[in-house]
Amino acid sequence: MRIQNLFAKDIFRPINGVVKADQLDESSVWQELEEFVVTKELDQHLRRFFTRYCEAMDRTGDPDVAGKIGVWVSGFFGSGKSHFIKVLSYLLDNSAHAHNGQSKRAVEFFESKIKDAMLLGDIKRAVASATDVVLFNIDNKADNRAGRDAILAVFLKVLNELQGYSGDHPHVAHMERYLESRGKLSGFHAAYRQLTQTQWTDERDAYAFNRDEVIRALAQSLGQSEASCEKWIDGAEENFALTVENFCQWVKQYLDAKGPDQRIIFLADEVGQFIGTDTHLMLNLQTITEALGTVCKGRAWVVVTSQEDIDAVLGEMKASRANDFSKIQGRFRTRLSLSSANVDEVIQERLLSKDESARATLEAEYAAKSDILKNQLSFKDIGTTFPQLRDAEDFVRNYPFVPYQFKLLQTIFESIRKAGATGLHLAQGERSLLDAFQHAGKAVANEAVGVLVPLYRFYPSIESFLDTGVKRTIDHARENASLEAFDTKVLEVLFLIRYVDEVKGNVDNLVTLCLDAIDADRLALRQRIEASLQRLERETLISRSGDRYFFLTSEERDINREIKNVEAGSAEEAKLAGELVFDDMLKGVRKHRYSVNKMDFPFNRLCDQHPVGNRIEGALVVSVLTPLMDGYAVVPRRPLRAVQRPGRRPDHHPAAR
Repeated sequence: MRIQNLFAKDIFRPINGVVKADQLDESSVWQELEEFVVTKELDQHLRRFFTRYCEAMDRTGDPDVAGKIGVWVSGFFGSGKSHFIKVLSYLLDNSAHAHNGQSKRAVEFFESKIKDAMLLGDIKRAVASATDVVLFNIDNKADNRAGRDAILAVFLKVLNELQGYSGDHPHVAHMERYLESRGKLSGFHAAYRQLTQTQWTDERDAYAFNRDEVIRALAQSLGQSEASCEKWIDGAEENFALTVENFCQWVKQYLDAKGPDQRIIFLADEVGQFIGTDTHLMLNLQTITEALGTVCKGRAWVVVTSQEDIDAVLGEMKASRANDFSKIQGRFRTRLSLSSANVDEVIQERLLSKDESARATLEAEYAAKSDILKNQLSFKDIGTTFPQLRDAEDFVRNYPFVPYQFKLLQTIFESIRKAGATGLHLAQGERSLLDAFQHAGKAVANEAVGVLVPLYRFYPSIESFLDTGVKRTIDHARENASLEAFDTKVLEVLFLIRYVDEVKGNVDNLVTLCLDAIDADRLALRQRIEASLQRLERETLISRSGDRYFFLTSEERDINREIKNVEAGSAEEAKLAGELVFDDMLKGVRKHRYSVNKMDFPFNRLCDQHPVGNRIEGALVVSVLTPLMDGYAVVPRRPLRAVQRPGRRPDHHPAAR
């Protein structure tokens, strides 16, 4: 059986790794709902959110509940926070979605995902209430001209768009809001259509070009003079007041118009990046959240996302600004931190879920080779404990991968990102890891059952993110006629573990990382890797320290090449060898005590006929010869023999010592 035939879902299918707030086509929505994995971590986050949300439903108007309408979702790049809030928006909206002749409401996707009946009941109760969901990426909606009120301007824009008013011109939306409050908006639309033969909603962004028609339509709908309407239109933009208080009142008016149980939830993605170091924007967000809770009495919620690392959001800043940021986070009483701790569950469910017909094949494979496999997956001198295969079910769930790869690859991605060998957009979370595992799985898709995915199969998935210097090194290695194809794979493995302190680059570990079959011959693979390491070291692509090998960066490679090109003279070699022998091995001893008469005899030191250290007049001489000495091969070497005196044992003679 081929690897690609093992999976319940086509491993070659496109998987949307980057979730975008404005990507709302039916196929994308269906995939995001169907493939959303409720991990142990996300189960707790959903539980916490819906507990607070249902509490607010039951205690509408309670001041304590009104202060808890802010939700802060944090996580590193690729941790799934955008996917999380988008799925949250689908749930709260609970619309029906169609795909390939099927139709489901959002909550129906979760009936099989959530095992806890209490949590599922809270979700169903929450989504049964009337809720308007406004999901947006704040940077996409922002207008650079808004200045310190940029966040408020975005919130007003999405509210206006929700109500069907102009999003780009808040003063025009304000006119539409006033007309609707007077019951005159439909009359204005009809008057404008009669005057221009066009729809107002299609032409309102260019209202200045149809100024006269707008004035006449407004006068007709309101029953006022054209002069008064002209005065209002010309001063509308200048006189429009954008304040947090006005915004919150407009939200309340909208909710009240739709009924006492109506709710609205704003979900703003990437707020942390948008705020950056701007204290005014921080205060803007804080004020909006506080005021919405107070004015709307718990019926309006704000959910935002940000990176986990506050330093990465704000950069280097004064402590006072960091304190300002912490105050804003304090306004968001519900804090959900996505750590990607259960990223293996996501990959196993979305990518590696097995077809029922394949389970028997894999279980038989494990039964026949489980002992071999456990012995194959061993590491030497590692600084962490990697998960091992526990049983047949664990093997089926992970195959053709092995459990340690999930944790190791997550560590690799984060260490490479921190070391600066790639861009910060290489994530340690679901996004990059899912793509890496899919890419590696597709590489072995046509192989027969029995293969394993070696570590070097993951390298192509991050190649496009790499720093040019790193990528160039490996590209040149591929083109080097002195190297074999397998040598480049070993080089890729050494690069991947270059910044991972927990995994040493010794031959035993490299053998384990390069295993490409369950019953691979470790001895033959070891010999092959050792030969590759010799060639790579000869080409100055790697360095060696003891039994460990290291991928060389461009700068390190240049230094090593210069060292190789330095020709040391015989005197320098002898001096260094002498220091190693006399200073390191003999600990700098300069005298020898004769055991018979207890006298100390100083001695001078020679190494390959070159003096080591200062010379002592009249002292004995200890001369050491090494293979570095010219003519070493022809120096006669005779065994040292003791001269025996009558009545004495040979080992008492000084020469025997």
